[in-house]
Amino acid sequence: MTEKKLHFGIIGFGFMGQTHAKMITDDLDYAELIAVCDANKLQLENAAQGYDTYLKADELLKDDRIDTVIIAVPNHLHLEMVKKVAAAGKDVICEKPAAMNATEFEEMQRVTEEAGVRFTIHHQRRWDKDYNIAKEVYQSGTLGKTYTIQNSLYGFNGNMHDWHVYPEFGGGMLYDWGIHLLDQMLYMVDSKLVAVYATVKNVINTDVDDYFNIQLQFENGVTGQVELGTYFLSNEDGWFERHWFLGGNEGSAKIDGFHPQGEITRTTDLLRNVPGQITMTAAGPTRSFGPAPEGRIVTEALPEVNVSHRDYFDRYYDYVTGKGELIVKPEEIHRLMKLMDAIRVSAAEHRSVSFE
Repeated sequence: MTEKKLHFGIIGFGFMGQTHAKMITDDLDYAELIAVCDANKLQLENAAQGYDTYLKADELLKDDRIDTVIIAVPNHLHLEMVKKVAAAGKDVICEKPAAMNATEFEEMQRVTEEAGVRFTIHHQRRWDKDYNIAKEVYQSGTLGKTYTIQNSLYGFNGNMHDWHVYPEFGGGMLYDWGIHLLDQMLYMVDSKLVAVYATVKNVINTDVDDYFNIQLQFENGVTGQVELGTYFLSNEDGWFERHWFLGGNEGSAKIDGFHPQGEITRTTDLLRNVPGQITMTAAGPTRSFGPAPEGRIVTEALPEVNVSHRDYFDRYYDYVTGKGELIVKPEEIHRLMKLMDAIRVSAAEHRSVSFE
């Protein structure tokens, strides 16, 4: 029996559209790229041989060979394209951020459900290696009771590019990288999110955000922090990459870089709450913050994980062929979009916002 194949069309042939095309044609033996579409004919000059090109989405959607459409147009056009694809009876994979707000996403859910088509969002960074190491450390319980999870990303260029400089197009870092980092946090911590407090700033850019610090308080006692700055400078090696820190009552973990380096750190003994020798430091006497005695601090290797962004499509294919569940579920993304709305309110009103 011949295995089912997915037959893709791609609407929007910028960076992400071309990334999807390369993935489908080079790596996915269960998929075929039928056609791509972009309103800018110059973008189509980058199309390889072996699939058709269209200038209009309506033309691509008339192609009966296509059963699944990837939407990779600018953010503010996602809703319009989801409606068109659903009306054409084709399954929908939409780039992130799925929508400009939760209300738009609810409309996407409604039209895809009414059309009876599959609908999911391309959150491939659930398969980042650094993230999956952090997730394994947290969910395995190796740190004991985790009380903080911190995720950060820093840059030096400052400025945005292309349509990302326009707020009306969904530009800015909160909707670019922020939505990935927040999706990772929500997918990692299986708990109600009680409250959110956010600071969102324009440091270098005039119209769109380029710095944010978001505090997430979960019902299970975990405090999450997500911080990003496009102009957040240090001369430290590897500074301009991803950073994770997890703290628990039995140790901590530090994970740095897209090709992760780091370790789990523990103590061989805890300070007892009884009188003892005081350590004199430049700041005065202390029993908690002085130099650690020799042998007190020990380290362990981080767990190994084997993941890649291809896993997103492999898991989607398993779902389509009845071998697995849908991993990036619409209800998860609806929760994420509601969080994005709450972050905007918190930042604008300088207050904590109750969430769930």
